[in-house]
Amino acid sequence: MAGSRQTTPRPKHVPQRTCIACRQVAGKRTFVRLVRTADGVQIDQSGKLAGRGAYLHPQRSCWEIMLKGNRVEQALRCKLTPENRRLLLDFIQTLPETEEAPLSEEKGAEPAGLQQVDETA
Repeated sequence: MAGSRQTTPRPKHVPQRTCIACRQVAGKRTFVRLVRTADGVQIDQSGKLAGRGAYLHPQRSCWEIMLKGNRVEQALRCKLTPENRRLLLDFIQTLPETEEAPLSEEKGAEPAGLQQVDETA
């Protein structure tokens, strides 16, 4: 009888985290992690560095909100040095304006290209 019992696979557990800027909750892998280390605040792309961490969406607006206030200092319980602030400002320049912008541009580009082909044919 033990063999006749059917089991359904459990859904995989997805750790949830909250963005310290916009306060939205999402899966851990969608965020960029900041970590407090002995050397100061570092950006932890892998999410595996040891130390107290804080999470932010990978979009410029959240990072700007975080730097305007003292949210990162509260979350990591430390003071940002001028060097740490410069590191974060440099990283912000590599981020997209919003998360949805690249996706909507890609979706918009394909139909426009197809329409041109249809019109010329």
